[in-house]
Amino acid sequence: MQHTSKLPNVGTTIFTVMSQLSAKENALNLAQGFPNFPSDPVLIEMIQQALRENYNQYAPMSGASILREAIAEKMEYMYHRNYNPDTEVVVTAGATQAIFTIVSAFVRPNDEVIIFTPAYDCYAPAVEAHGGKVVSIQLKGKEFSVNWNEVRSNISSKTKMMIINTPHNPSGTVFSKEDMLELASILENTNIILLSDEVYEHIIFDGEQHQSAALFPKLAERTFITASFGKTFHNTGWKMGYCVAPKELMDEYKKVHQFNVFSVNHPMQIGIGKYLKKPEHYIQLPAFFQEKRDFFLNEIKDSRFTWIPSQGTYFQVLSYDAITDEQDTEFAKRLTREHKIASIPLSVFNTNKEDHKLLRFCFAKTDETLEKAAAIINKI
Repeated sequence: MQHTSKLPNVGTTIFTVMSQLSAKENALNLAQGFPNFPSDPVLIEMIQQALRENYNQYAPMSGASILREAIAEKMEYMYHRNYNPDTEVVVTAGATQAIFTIVSAFVRPNDEVIIFTPAYDCYAPAVEAHGGKVVSIQLKGKEFSVNWNEVRSNISSKTKMMIINTPHNPSGTVFSKEDMLELASILENTNIILLSDEVYEHIIFDGEQHQSAALFPKLAERTFITASFGKTFHNTGWKMGYCVAPKELMDEYKKVHQFNVFSVNHPMQIGIGKYLKKPEHYIQLPAFFQEKRDFFLNEIKDSRFTWIPSQGTYFQVLSYDAITDEQDTEFAKRLTREHKIASIPLSVFNTNKEDHKLLRFCFAKTDETLEKAAAIINKI
């Protein structure tokens, strides 16, 4: 049967490629971003209790009320912004589903969507699948900074949406308050929708505060914020997330959401809703993950790799330009085959596949795993 692909340039994701190679080579997998330690037993018990209490049929389309209310309370507690749990909060099958649905609800053929590269790999395909045009702006240098004048120059009458991600995957950098104010200034007096991917909101280091779009009134009025319980509570396989937005935006989102996924896992919503009621379950996460970052970097301090410490997420980018001039995709594969450690090359996320000799390693692992990884890295 003959057909024309809507995504002719999309192949297997680098995460699948590297994880499959890691399994084949029996290597340590620090490529794909998933913790190898268990979720809090308290959360597990709350989920099990919900199962026993027979929350096993469809949840409401927007999500169970206990969870929507807990999300609204968290947004007010963390960012001092009120979202109506009945009209401005939707529970989703992970942040990726939320992102795809947001794009689906608003992007029409030939609309332009600005993304910052290196960009998480679900953004561009979502735009292209709906006939939109991706306008890529490359973050600068190994600090991954934004040239806001370049952003201004790329705004046009066709710009429908902008997608930001802070803390940023894959670089581990964060937008500052100044960055967000610049962004607010650029978007003011436009009809551009902002999609703010904040899945690593609770994984931020060195005393910094996450600069959520919710903190800035001129941004919040045009913004969808997406978030992930999988990232926050160490259970990526659950695929549970949510999005928040002003009612007039969320009304359009729901029109697509109800036919895309309708509702998501009910017992998990009940359990997470109860768990989220206690802020200590998420406000302690920065210290927890910073300890892992610092442990990992201390263990590899005598290696030939160089780095700028990750500011957020559970990823650390390492530069290998003092080791070899190999292309990062080839070097990552060689490390997996010959040294038995898997990472993610950053060029695959860059505009025009720019190669800055950088690899991303996940440190959301047990100390034992990080020690084994460091022993390998120190010999490279």
